[in-house]
Amino acid sequence: MDLVERRYRITRADLVRYAGASGDFNPIHWSDRVATGVGLPGVIAHGLFTMALVSRAVTDWVGHPGSVIDYSVRFARPVVVPDTDEGTELVVTGVLKGTTEEGHAILDLTATCEGEKVLSQARATVRVA
Repeated sequence: MDLVERRYRITRADLVRYAGASGDFNPIHWSDRVATGVGLPGVIAHGLFTMALVSRAVTDWVGHPGSVIDYSVRFARPVVVPDTDEGTELVVTGVLKGTTEEGHAILDLTATCEGEKVLSQARATVRVA
């Protein structure tokens, strides 16, 4: 069974909360002036915040965070978060690609924002009931 599509709204307020929790106050995550000054299209979400949202989709699918055995991604492009009440939306899907010798499920994951893939080589191995 594949991972059902999950959608996560990301706003600037979310970035502020994540910065406080993680201690990552890099201004590319809150200042348009700094972000565009270093060549980004605007303020971007923290990569690990994006990765955590994809992980949430996996744990929701499998039913328990302790069921995740392995999880890895590569960052393909930034998630730009506009300074609006709506922010942006991250869409996560997953396809069951097979099982390990131990019978654990292998999920290939896709995360997109504005129709563009933001992660590549995203994969999770999970214990299933």
